[in-house]
Amino acid sequence: MKAVVKVVALLFITVLIAACAGEQDRPDLSEREIYETAQGYLKSKNFALAVDNLQLLESRYPFGPYAEQAQLEIIYAHYRRGDNEAAVAAADRFIRLHPQHQKVDYAYYMRGLANYTDGEGFLERFIPTDMTQRDPGSTIQSFDDFRQLLQRFPDSEYADDAKARMIQLRNRLARYEINVANYYFKRKAYLAAANRGRYVIENLPQTPAIPDALAVMVQAYLLLGMNDLADQSLSVLRKNFPDHPSLDKKGNFISQVGIEQEGSFVNKATLGLFDRYEPPKFDNREED
Repeated sequence: MKAVVKVVALLFITVLIAACAGEQDRPDLSEREIYETAQGYLKSKNFALAVDNLQLLESRYPFGPYAEQAQLEIIYAHYRRGDNEAAVAAADRFIRLHPQHQKVDYAYYMRGLANYTDGEGFLERFIPTDMTQRDPGSTIQSFDDFRQLLQRFPDSEYADDAKARMIQLRNRLARYEINVANYYFKRKAYLAAANRGRYVIENLPQTPAIPDALAVMVQAYLLLGMNDLADQSLSVLRKNFPDHPSLDKKGNFISQVGIEQEGSFVNKATLGLFDRYEPPKFDNREED
């Protein structure tokens, strides 16, 4: 045990010395030189070193002409590095420090984007994954971030993309409700399943999950013996979505425990990479 403690202590001291040495290697760099070094790392996609240099710039020259620019670019660097939590924290900090900044809309946008992709690991960028199977906390937060952006800055250059992502987020939330309903079916909590379906109908209209929500309600009400409510939901399903997999060719409901869901063809065909996105790097500094 003592040997392990010694090894850990030695490693800590080594890292600390290396960090101090790295700082001493750049004692005389001007603000502009540090900034341009950071730009070089951003261009070469070495986002870890870009973060280091942007943080160094801000610590040495907190009131210099490049400081606010660095604070915005570090949001981008954290996001591209895959550290969504740090990107959100950096965006929150910029919003708090500069609420009236002419480009604070970028911070709101990047905060929403970081929450939008929160939870995606390295492998999940290349392997299909269903985000609707996860806790919807980051999805709800991202939706709220984009909503704030549109409310505060309706003419922002990022508004159109934010609107498109809000639609995708609503679709994701609706699909999450169907997943939860299927979980309740497995637990034989049929009333809870029906409530999830009704929630989608009432609160998330015009999403692709609407026909599945209706099918959930039909199935749940049948299992509960509430045939009148089942017939009402079935009538709406037949009229609006006659080709839904839960209906046979004659429009009869195919009773099953749980509603089968079709995966997105585009998502499958592209291995989930269709929505991978490289955000704009903030650059609004006037050339000297």
